[in-house]
Amino acid sequence: MIKFEKFILENGLRVLVHEDKSTPMAVLNVLYDVGAKDENPEKTGFAHLFEHLMFGGSKNIPSYDEPLQLAGGENNAFTTNDLTNYYCQLPAENIETAFWLESDRMLSLAFSKKSLEVQRKVVCEEFKEHYINKPYGDVWHKMRNLAYTTHPYKWMTIGAILKHVEEATLEDVKEFFFKHYTPCNAILVVAGNIDIDNIKTLAEKWFGPIPSGIKYNRSLPAEPPQTAPRYLEVKSGVPLDALYKCWHIYPRMDKRYYACDLISDILSGGGSSRLFQSLVKEQQLFSNLDCYHFGSTDAGLMTIEGKVVKGIDIKEAEKALVEEIKKLQVEGISQAELEKVKNKAESAMAFEDMSVMNRASSIAMYELLGDANLINTELSNYQMVTAEEIKEQSRIIFDENNCSTMYYLSDN
Repeated sequence: MIKFEKFILENGLRVLVHEDKSTPMAVLNVLYDVGAKDENPEKTGFAHLFEHLMFGGSKNIPSYDEPLQLAGGENNAFTTNDLTNYYCQLPAENIETAFWLESDRMLSLAFSKKSLEVQRKVVCEEFKEHYINKPYGDVWHKMRNLAYTTHPYKWMTIGAILKHVEEATLEDVKEFFFKHYTPCNAILVVAGNIDIDNIKTLAEKWFGPIPSGIKYNRSLPAEPPQTAPRYLEVKSGVPLDALYKCWHIYPRMDKRYYACDLISDILSGGGSSRLFQSLVKEQQLFSNLDCYHFGSTDAGLMTIEGKVVKGIDIKEAEKALVEEIKKLQVEGISQAELEKVKNKAESAMAFEDMSVMNRASSIAMYELLGDANLINTELSNYQMVTAEEIKEQSRIIFDENNCSTMYYLSDN
């Protein structure tokens, strides 16, 4: 049981505090309820650009990293299509340094042409290195665009096209900041060797005076149901042909999500999984094969991807893959196989929450989803999934009319 206390400041900032006296460290985690899905389709990549800009200094603190390092701390951040998360860990007695740093950049990020140019360059290089010049690097740019027609999951966190970040102006950036990086759009989690009363005092002192901002209310276009299969063929100088198949699944808070999550483990959770045993080990059609989903807040995608063994026809490999899926749809799974994947889910959740940093991040994520206590109760949702549900959901999800397929072919 992970205990925490929650209170809300007058400016709307939600604060959650988790005490753990077994560590000398403390973690301060700030989650902003903004991701790539909240961007203007003509100006994408801003949420990720901000992840970089937030380290470019604030009005009173020209360098974020320096004071933190002097206090024995370390920090990082990540952006997804759904959220942006900043976290730092430092010795518990220096926790006020983290409050000072995080509150100053929430209050008054230093917007300068120089900072924008520096970070823009970093992001553009990252875009080129990982998504343009890397083999298979553009897969998800193409795949998202194929699978989504309407919802802003159409583009990746890095941005839809490089030009959007290249042409971002200081005004664009300021507008994005004041719309999303506000107390009423943020969740603060403090965890570790701390005292709740002291944290309440520090939260009031450092974050209390920051103006609330206007609450951002999302109204994103829903993705219509896919009613026919979609295909895309790409030729590129990659070493092996690769197959990508995506099916639309449920939002993160839908009860059916848990059956989907377990299905991905049944099909490809390690060396004893169905796809690996049959298609990699026995038939030797794929050199590797993965089934996964992104756990996205809104309705996401179940994906199966694999590199095809040289000399094997990609359509033959795909046919064998479809046969494996049909087996699951027709025969279902045994109670023993279901228990195995449930146990795996349980140990993964337990392992994830071992570190105080992960616990802080998980509390923030669950609060964003609407219930921080899910950190304690979510396992029961997995335990309740039945073998019949697995069979039923595999029939619903793996419908060919719900599928987008990309053949990424080697032209070597």
